[in-house]
Amino acid sequence: MSRLLTALQANLRGKLPLQRVLAGDSRWIPARSAGNAPPTKPSKQGKENEPPSSSVKRWKENAETVIIGGGCVGVSLAYHLAKAGMKDVVLLEKSELTAGSTWHAAGLTTYFHPGINLKKIHHYSIKLYECLEQETGQAVGFHQPGSVRIATTPTRVDEFHYQMTRTHWNVTPQFLISPEKVLELFPLINIDKVLAGLHNPGDGHIDPYSLTMALAAGARLYGAELYYPAAVTGLSPRSDGTWDVETASGAIRAKRIVNCAGFWAREVGKMIGLDHPLVPVHHQYIITSTVPEVKSLKQELPVLRDLEGSYYLRQERDGLLFGPYEDKEKMKIQDSWLKDGVPPGFGKELFESDLDRIMDNVECAMEMVPVLKKADIINIISGPITYTPDILPMAGPHQGVHNYWVAIGFGYGIIHAGGIGKYLSDWIMNGEPDFDLIELDPNRFGKWTTIQYAVDKARESYGFNNIVGYPKEERFGARPTERVSGIYETLKNKASMGFHAGWEQPHWFYKPGDDPEYRPSFRRTNWFEPVGRECKQVMEKVGVFDLTPFGKFSMKGKDSTKLLDRLIANVIPKLGYINISHMITPRGRVYAEVTISHLSDDEFLLVTGSGSELHDLRYIEEEAANGGYEVDIRNVTDEIGVLGVAGPFSRKVLQKLTNVDLSGKAFKFLQCKPITLADVPLTAMRISYTGELGWELYHKREDTAALYHAIMEAGQEFGIDNFGAYAMNTLRLEKAFRGWGAEMNCDTNAFEAGLDYFIKLNKPTEFIGKQALQSIKKEGVKRKLVYLGMQTDNVDPEGNESIWYQDKVIGNTTSGAYSYNTQQSVAFAYVPVELSKIGQHVEVELLNKKYNAVIIQEPLVLTEPTRTRMKKKSDISKV
Repeated sequence: MSRLLTALQANLRGKLPLQRVLAGDSRWIPARSAGNAPPTKPSKQGKENEPPSSSVKRWKENAETVIIGGGCVGVSLAYHLAKAGMKDVVLLEKSELTAGSTWHAAGLTTYFHPGINLKKIHHYSIKLYECLEQETGQAVGFHQPGSVRIATTPTRVDEFHYQMTRTHWNVTPQFLISPEKVLELFPLINIDKVLAGLHNPGDGHIDPYSLTMALAAGARLYGAELYYPAAVTGLSPRSDGTWDVETASGAIRAKRIVNCAGFWAREVGKMIGLDHPLVPVHHQYIITSTVPEVKSLKQELPVLRDLEGSYYLRQERDGLLFGPYEDKEKMKIQDSWLKDGVPPGFGKELFESDLDRIMDNVECAMEMVPVLKKADIINIISGPITYTPDILPMAGPHQGVHNYWVAIGFGYGIIHAGGIGKYLSDWIMNGEPDFDLIELDPNRFGKWTTIQYAVDKARESYGFNNIVGYPKEERFGARPTERVSGIYETLKNKASMGFHAGWEQPHWFYKPGDDPEYRPSFRRTNWFEPVGRECKQVMEKVGVFDLTPFGKFSMKGKDSTKLLDRLIANVIPKLGYINISHMITPRGRVYAEVTISHLSDDEFLLVTGSGSELHDLRYIEEEAANGGYEVDIRNVTDEIGVLGVAGPFSRKVLQKLTNVDLSGKAFKFLQCKPITLADVPLTAMRISYTGELGWELYHKREDTAALYHAIMEAGQEFGIDNFGAYAMNTLRLEKAFRGWGAEMNCDTNAFEAGLDYFIKLNKPTEFIGKQALQSIKKEGVKRKLVYLGMQTDNVDPEGNESIWYQDKVIGNTTSGAYSYNTQQSVAFAYVPVELSKIGQHVEVELLNKKYNAVIIQEPLVLTEPTRTRMKKKSDISKV
């Protein structure tokens, strides 16, 4: 039996003495302020020999920003705000800096992230950490031996190819390498099962304690004040939008507060009536004594990540540090903290280790890195980290509470700390984020996010840390939530459901003979043919789609028109009509796309995508409050159900159920009317994201089932059937309809996204972003959204793939799909203006192969209103 296994079993029997503290001690770490002596270089232990700043000078009574929490994230934010020029930055820490999750972290740093926007966060963090010691005089213990992810299955190789095309157009240094190169970089590995590696030079690890001390030194250098021990005992909002922050030493009046309290963040949130969906998770890692084979190496080993074994392994001095992510059935949550709160004195303590949970991971690691078998354990760390339901942190302003921001839920706080500090600082200082990061929006969770849901999803997310990252991935834990439409029970055994902001929504429907299982793939899979069938259904007959997940806001009051005119770049739709409008940021970026229905005098219904519900509502509410508008804004998302009916027979089906004339002359495109359909009162809107003849029917949520069944019965003679979100996406792409979050977001301005039709620069109102858009239009854009057609083989673009021209990456796709109507793949993409002309040939990288693509005239398929207008003109000319 190996020495490592022997040691682990001894620990399980309680015979192995373990060190309980990894770094630092219980002495207070002093804070400095501008005007004091410059920061001193830390000793080898990273300590400073001064009393707390709270005993050195009198506390501030007023602050621009009060940051609650002195972990690496909170201290990073203080550093960045002060460096950006904010004069009154105060950080309050209940015990000492790094107490909580920071001090015991393994300190991993990586450029890699499977998403897109978080790559920017990782990149900034690493570049900051590289120069922080020079800037502050504080050593940070930053090692950059690189990292290698290993693929041991063909599916993992596909995943690496998928990630490479998502990386080529970003600044992240990343390379696909052979097994032989893996062995060269990590000579202790057994490559018998290794098929490929993903190499990120510049990755590594950093000492979390020293990092935080360096950031603290920098924060003080630029004028921030760090007070500790200074536990926050109360938070009181004031009528002018400011806050009174209570501590045992007195109160501070703050313009804004930022909750960076780590696993204390729930307690801070509860002070103002918020229950943040945060779950304390046990994470363990093992440190070995000196391993002779490691000691004899001439250079430090790269960080190794075995995805199938679900662990990371790095060099720690002359030994190894091994950290597993056990599966969801074995991982442990600190349930007592959810029920009773975090123990008052908990700060630099650890949990008892439980190595039985990680034995499977240990055995995988010993097979992959055989020297582990002979290693002796000198330390086992089992500490708390905080997970959100989807594993991503929550960063930004919180909806419903003015001037309350959060930076919480960091399962990987060390690599996120630098970038998130900069991201939030830029947002606070400039009034908008520097780039889009909606996946971290704290408002992606709502009232439906119960603590039980958070626990179940955190368990799933932790266990899925190293799961294959497929496109169109679904995770089924804790579903469904309370957010189900009235036809969920009817459809759940006919459709593959997708999860959208708590809602269950059909992605595609299966028939007898179809494979109904969830089978994710990097290539076309079991839903490919059924989705084609649904597209044909909508184009040739009539289909029904459950659109209930839309975000829906009611806006009423004497200033409602005035507020909307300030918020949107389009004109206000006429009474009884709809339009598509965009909310623009001060820099001219596209913050949101909304459908606005003018229901009556000073009354509107605003509709947005499910994923941006509270993201958009927060923005609207903030402008209403800041501008002093007399307006009533209500989120009616959970009150209103929506059914979409689309296709050439949609008018005939609906006409059977109402006395209201639905003819083209009586009910025009983009018109909305209150009608009764099958005895159900509703608001009917003649619009469809499919681009076909259709209506969206807004009604009380409790009426959805009755309305749906009446429509399906009325449509039997016309061959009515259901369709799902995948077909909707294909149909909108064929019509060249843009989608918010893909073709446009806070990374794109309205003109490069091709939204000129919706931007009314000549309207009198000084809408938000108008001046920026005027400047952009005058100066011209550097890149443009184009429409690509291509022939592929069993794989289609999804979005975020690299675009190549003459062996150089020149852009990226934003979304894509297979066009069943034209028998080709289609995608939107951003390319330089000089390469944006119709007929221009480029290449799209999909799974390590470059496919020829050509920029084509949009759309591939004309919309129904356009076809109708053309037919009328043709008929007139014939007459």
